[in-house]
Amino acid sequence: MTYHPKSEFINVMMTRGFLADCTDYQGLDEALSKGVVPAYIGFDATAKSLHVGSLIQIMMLRWLQKTGHKPITLMGGGTTKVGDPSFRADERPLLGPEQIDDNIAGIKKVFSAYLAYDDSANGAMMINNAEWLDGLNYLDFLRDIGRHFSINRMLSFESVKSRLDREQSLSFLEFNYMILQAYDFLELNRRYGCLLQMGGSDQWGNIVNGIDLTRRVLDQEIYGLTSPLLTTSDGKKMGKSLAGAVWLNADMCSPYEFWQFWRNTTDADTGRFLKLYTELPIEECDRLGALEGSEINAAKIILANEVTTLLHGAEAAQAAEATAREVFEKGGIGDDLPTLTLSADELGDGMSIVQLIVKSGLAKSGKEAKRLIAENGARMNDAPLTDAGTMIDATALAAPIKLSAGKKRHALVQLG
Repeated sequence: MTYHPKSEFINVMMTRGFLADCTDYQGLDEALSKGVVPAYIGFDATAKSLHVGSLIQIMMLRWLQKTGHKPITLMGGGTTKVGDPSFRADERPLLGPEQIDDNIAGIKKVFSAYLAYDDSANGAMMINNAEWLDGLNYLDFLRDIGRHFSINRMLSFESVKSRLDREQSLSFLEFNYMILQAYDFLELNRRYGCLLQMGGSDQWGNIVNGIDLTRRVLDQEIYGLTSPLLTTSDGKKMGKSLAGAVWLNADMCSPYEFWQFWRNTTDADTGRFLKLYTELPIEECDRLGALEGSEINAAKIILANEVTTLLHGAEAAQAAEATAREVFEKGGIGDDLPTLTLSADELGDGMSIVQLIVKSGLAKSGKEAKRLIAENGARMNDAPLTDAGTMIDATALAAPIKLSAGKKRHALVQLG
């Protein structure tokens, strides 16, 4: 597409790689050029923290605010009670109101690192869709909103179709989800003048639904914009590491582990990730991404430092880099390594090295830990571990032990 945008926001989205599709480039560009545009992204409160997979959406909201517009973080306090069926093979477990509120409080901490929540014209807002969903009267809702939805059309959406094609059950509860999400857009427009919904490209059908509904009910012109669904160059879903999800809350993933995740980016992804996840100028991202051989490692350290600074602050990024240098260059033990502290009771007469590797998060199961040892991928205090039957007792833990899985993942084990 050779569209040359007038607005700074669309220009940033296009040049940095955030843009997959838009319902009306020109109309949205005009609106963005004329004044402050309130725009939202919805986040379901299914866990106490978001993970790296949500970071592309958070960066879109940050750029929106940086270019003079108003970001709305919509928390799905209402929709989390239903669960988004998009591209899932099964129904989500349902959470109670207290757990949902708890999760929202945890997620708030992350947003505050990226967005300025205040009363200015482009100050960010956090809104919970329970505000309008909790008090809905079912019969009124069916009559006023349900009549605008065609089941034939809803069945054609990819997120629903893929589930039905695989002959997997789709409950009526989940089927309602897209109606509720469309209704969110209508209510945000009605209450807060919201003109734009953004999301990953898997949300396209839901976004279009909301635009159609708002046109029909309120006769308002609103817009949708999606980002590409990100996978790493080796085809893995963004936001997952060998140890599982890379969470954004420091109490669920330490700044060091977070830094290390970005430092381990593959060469092919470095330039692209610099554009998406940092605010470095594009020319600099291209220059760093084009480095080769050992030089690309310097670019990965810049990536890790920039991303960690945005989320956890400059001090945490510097500490993580210093720890990494100590661990990798000197083979020493850094202060910020993920640490497993065992009580004397837990340790008892001793614990197998396999259990320790699992407990420290370096392997998900005993089977995986044994395979790691068998394939010479595990080390203790930088010496290869060869015997899966090795027992570690209080004497062995008189000083902390450093466990390693491969070259890049380490943990400390100590007695508390």
